[in-house]
Amino acid sequence: MQLDCDVEHWPDGNWEALAERAARAAGEGEPLLAHPRLIASILFTSDAEVHSLNREWRARDKPTNVLSFPMLERGELQGLAPDGPPVMLGDIALAHATCAREAADKGVPLDHHAAHLIVHGLLHLAGHDHVESDAQADEMEAIETAILAKLGINDPYGA
Repeated sequence: MQLDCDVEHWPDGNWEALAERAARAAGEGEPLLAHPRLIASILFTSDAEVHSLNREWRARDKPTNVLSFPMLERGELQGLAPDGPPVMLGDIALAHATCAREAADKGVPLDHHAAHLIVHGLLHLAGHDHVESDAQADEMEAIETAILAKLGINDPYGA
């Protein structure tokens, strides 16, 4: 998968390299994300921007840590031919202040929490969800935890 990263309103750091590492690991844990034709965009931005996107596109007038906007259904992704032009998988936006606050509350480095949220967002783009049932949430969390372990990041759902 190819990433298109845009960093605005985040502290200095190599956020693009972090996103690339997270995407590679996500492709190992969810093979559909390893498709070479896929493109995903990741926006590292402000809470205000994510709040605005959440209000405009999700009709939820509240801030959040990460948003995912898939452009393919899971079935389309599963049936994607190996050859052809690039295909847009979707967009992800991360809110800096919320991510930083959550990382501090959990006692983890910001880059670890950001990697977790990137992986979480990419899994949403691949058609995974955690809203419909506890079993669905457990499955998605297990995939996330295995992917994060490849990055040397502890289980974010552990005690």
